[in-house]
Amino acid sequence: MIDLCGEHDRNLAEIERAMGVQILRRGNQLAVFGEAEPRAEAIEVLRALYARLEGGKGLEPGDIDRELRMGHPAEGESGTERQLEMFQGGRVEIKTRKKLVEPRTEAQKAYVTSLFQNEMAFGIGPAGTGKTYLAVAVGVNMFINGMVDKIILSRPAVEAGEKLGYLPGDMKEKVDPYMQPLYDALNDFLPGKQLAKLMEEKKIEIAPLAFMRGRTLANAFVVLDEAQNATSMQMKMFLTRLGEGSRMVITGDRSQVDLPRGVTSGLRDAERLLDGIKGISFNYFTAKDVVRHPLVAAIIEAYEADDPAS
Repeated sequence: MIDLCGEHDRNLAEIERAMGVQILRRGNQLAVFGEAEPRAEAIEVLRALYARLEGGKGLEPGDIDRELRMGHPAEGESGTERQLEMFQGGRVEIKTRKKLVEPRTEAQKAYVTSLFQNEMAFGIGPAGTGKTYLAVAVGVNMFINGMVDKIILSRPAVEAGEKLGYLPGDMKEKVDPYMQPLYDALNDFLPGKQLAKLMEEKKIEIAPLAFMRGRTLANAFVVLDEAQNATSMQMKMFLTRLGEGSRMVITGDRSQVDLPRGVTSGLRDAERLLDGIKGISFNYFTAKDVVRHPLVAAIIEAYEADDPAS
């Protein structure tokens, strides 16, 4: 009960704010007041979170956010996610060495399901929707379960307003800041020493997109992040690296293209050319799927309202 309520009852306060109800704590009991529908939904959220704690799992702010967004699984829930071994009790779960990752919106849930089911998957939407984070989590899951032999994470090294050549250091030192979000995701899922060893053994690689040319990537989980900054030729080059036993995930945000004016984004071309091909999935996210600070969603919506074409 203490874990459910949180420090200074902050978990209860978050549920109250989100659902427009009042929750009173009386000893080891909680009383929920409010209109009938939100009250019933709040009770379901509290029961689901309590069941999670009873099952020996921790309770973090992200778990509360996910329960508020997605609600308790419907009785008799079925669907493609039940066919996947690692998805238990109708919930989508991605087990990694350091943490259990669960989608927090319906779009994220559909995306993760498609990552496990398709050899090539696209995740397209604004910043903060978990496109890359979830893709790396699935890659780590497949790697530790022996489904792939290596993980390759790539990004186009395109300047977002600053010139790469002016950065100090050798090529690796110049490029590493562009790859940092990929390192951050991996550090969330793998212990530091194990990650360092796997990178030393080339079981996990992080490299600029240009370094992919000429390779055939077999038995690998390959992620191309920030794909909106790949040119059409680079995108074709990357997609045709797919080898036997490999999975590819391409993530991007069409509203944040840093390519020179007049250069077509390879992500747009890929959407147009590959839509409808069996084995390739496209999943789309909106500001409603942002799982960062609530202000991020508001900022994205404001920019979209100002530029409908974005």
